[in-house]
Amino acid sequence: MSIDAATSALNLSFPPTTATGFVVPQSRSFTVSVNPVVLFSILDHYLRRQEKQHRVIGTLLGVRSEDGSEVEVRNCFPVSHDETDNQVAVDMEYHRNMFELHKKVNAKEVIVGWYATGSNLNQWNALIQDFYSREVMPPFQAIHLTMDTDLKNDEKLLGVKTYVSAPIGISAKPENCLFLPVPCDVKYFDAERSGLDLLASAKNDPNRSTSLFSDMDNLEKTIKSVYEMLERVTEYVNKVLDGSIPADNTIGRFLMDTISVVPKIDKVEFEKMFNGHLQDLLMVSYLANMTRTQLTIAERLQLLI
Repeated sequence: MSIDAATSALNLSFPPTTATGFVVPQSRSFTVSVNPVVLFSILDHYLRRQEKQHRVIGTLLGVRSEDGSEVEVRNCFPVSHDETDNQVAVDMEYHRNMFELHKKVNAKEVIVGWYATGSNLNQWNALIQDFYSREVMPPFQAIHLTMDTDLKNDEKLLGVKTYVSAPIGISAKPENCLFLPVPCDVKYFDAERSGLDLLASAKNDPNRSTSLFSDMDNLEKTIKSVYEMLERVTEYVNKVLDGSIPADNTIGRFLMDTISVVPKIDKVEFEKMFNGHLQDLLMVSYLANMTRTQLTIAERLQLLI
């Protein structure tokens, strides 16, 4: 049975020996960046799967560059499916309803592909890929993202890989395609970096838990980090000057560009500005705490009236 976009579920029955998922060398003309929120959503979907379900799938949402060579995956949502040795069924109606609801919240994000957990491609990946290729705005290609949730491969990024597909064979059939690996990296903002660092610190705790830092703790941590980086740079420069290690022109130019953007401020003036900014920060924190206390007292007084 072929894929029918008008039906409410993708229900295809093909022999397990059908040709799917040949992988060829990586294509460099196409790049994919994934937001950390997408990876956490996929992991959450996998943890909430049904007891006998060995993998989960879902829709990837994001934006593309004008020429379509760069794709940023910003969001995703799960899609229910049933997979056996003889057939696979995907709830198309749920997929489309979820996308319509998502467009009301963020109209800029479009369907860019789909994800699946597991380290290997199986005989049904090409069929699902064909369905999502029809959902993606032409002439762009659908992206297939896989995540190794079983941690079978000793790789970074939880074994996250991305693919695009290309048809093969004389007759165009959904199950006949090549999966072309494309470069993939994780793209995050500064605000998200703080959360990721906090989650990473939990792995050293026996209880696998952590707590939020206060403003002063964050400031102290940042200053220590900057100081450690300056120590590493100073040690490298001293070794180059002593002749212990050869000089690297690339690192030298990078250090020159970094130093050139640092404003030249007198030491006394800089210390005065820093102390003034720190006092302003402490004053804002004090006023916020005082306001919070006054609101709490006002609420309790209101209950007594």
